[in-house]
Amino acid sequence: MSDVVELSNYINGEWRSAICEHWIEDYSPANGSLIAQIPCSSSEDVDEAVLAASEAIEDWANLTIAERADWLEKIADALESRAEEVAQLESLDTGKPITLARSVDAARSVANFRFFAEQGREFESEIFEMSDATNRVVYKPVGVTGLITPWNLPLYLLSWKVAPALLMGNTVVAKPSEMTPMTASLLAEVMEDVELPIGVFNLVHGNGLDAGAPLTSHPDVNLISFTGGTATGREVAKSASSGFKKLSLELGGKNATIIRADADLDEMMPSIVRASFLNQGQVCLCGSRILIHESIYDSFVKGFLEVVSDMIVGDPSDDQTELGALISADHRDKVMSYIELAEEEGGDILCGGGAPVGIPQAFENGYWVSPTVIDGLAPDSRCATEEIFGPVVTLHPFSDDDEAVEIANMTDYGLAGSIWTQDVDAGGLMAERIESGMVWVNCWLHRDLRVPFGGVKNSGVGREGGRWSLGFFSEAINICIKH
Repeated sequence: MSDVVELSNYINGEWRSAICEHWIEDYSPANGSLIAQIPCSSSEDVDEAVLAASEAIEDWANLTIAERADWLEKIADALESRAEEVAQLESLDTGKPITLARSVDAARSVANFRFFAEQGREFESEIFEMSDATNRVVYKPVGVTGLITPWNLPLYLLSWKVAPALLMGNTVVAKPSEMTPMTASLLAEVMEDVELPIGVFNLVHGNGLDAGAPLTSHPDVNLISFTGGTATGREVAKSASSGFKKLSLELGGKNATIIRADADLDEMMPSIVRASFLNQGQVCLCGSRILIHESIYDSFVKGFLEVVSDMIVGDPSDDQTELGALISADHRDKVMSYIELAEEEGGDILCGGGAPVGIPQAFENGYWVSPTVIDGLAPDSRCATEEIFGPVVTLHPFSDDDEAVEIANMTDYGLAGSIWTQDVDAGGLMAERIESGMVWVNCWLHRDLRVPFGGVKNSGVGREGGRWSLGFFSEAINICIKH
């Protein structure tokens, strides 16, 4: 995988370079080396992809939902046969540990297609009887869907959108992050290998300005599903709103991990650490603010630091590695700027705060930040309320449940959170008071794919998962027949 790969767009069943013949360079986060070149697509390439998707929509929509579910199974089978390749590419492209890429990215991408295939086979339209009429709900495709996905979980999140979009009879134009293009191209290869009808799935590489913006504003794109940063999400919403497109935005988070006084720290600590630093903290669901009851504050901090300090940071291809590199030099610099800001705001860096010690020479040009724990910040400080999206957590004491909820809600975000307690009834009541789309009690990232996924406030618009995804990727039409 040391050779530089030249990737192509996949449009109307053909592999194509960008019409302008310009390229974007893709670098390995672990060592800074050039690993791929991708088309720097423009509105002309987007136009061709949308045209292909538009021409394919009628035949694809005319299939039954069961027939489209069978296609999802074929895709899942083909992806599963390449699971190790997916993991290797994902680790190379994102800098994440190979074990994480295998257990999460590769496995979940397959699971997403299988899950929605099952949802399709179980799908039943609603019928509502009146005394003199019958109402039947029919779910029709929306049309051409524009799917824009981020760099932190590239194929995982792309498959989470592609599967329900195809299931409900839509065609797809996908625009993955230009920083992690490899597994999106692999998915296009899978579509070609299983002989998915031409034009049903199209892939356009490129950056947000030249490719993403033309896709979101395209008059023949009927739906936009975007996962990414909140600032970009605002621009996507503006662009899509003029055409009254269906819109889903899964954006950032600044999530609270609440440790009540009765929490079993020995049992729960590994999961709390995982919630803090999974994928180097580059998961929108990570708990970057840890709120700890004052009566156990010192003992929690001691135990937390012991586990965090022992985490293995290094070569992403090593099975023993727990944390890898950050996605880019710019992102590393952003994370480091927040650590510097924390010190300016009066924070105390308890561990981390810079590049990890002992990184092998082969990775000295990579984008590294060791897991960083900060104490002493006010709960309304910038570092405690703004999304950092890196291996950085802040610690905050609270005196009772009311104060914990107040601090948890002290941010413009509202995506996720977790509560750790032996009193699950109290934890459940507290969860209902937190302004967040998802709250876990005594677990984190424990996902049932049937439940709604999404945030409130600046964390997004809409919900994904199960029937919520099927509803979003379709138009519910009521037919009323009078007896």
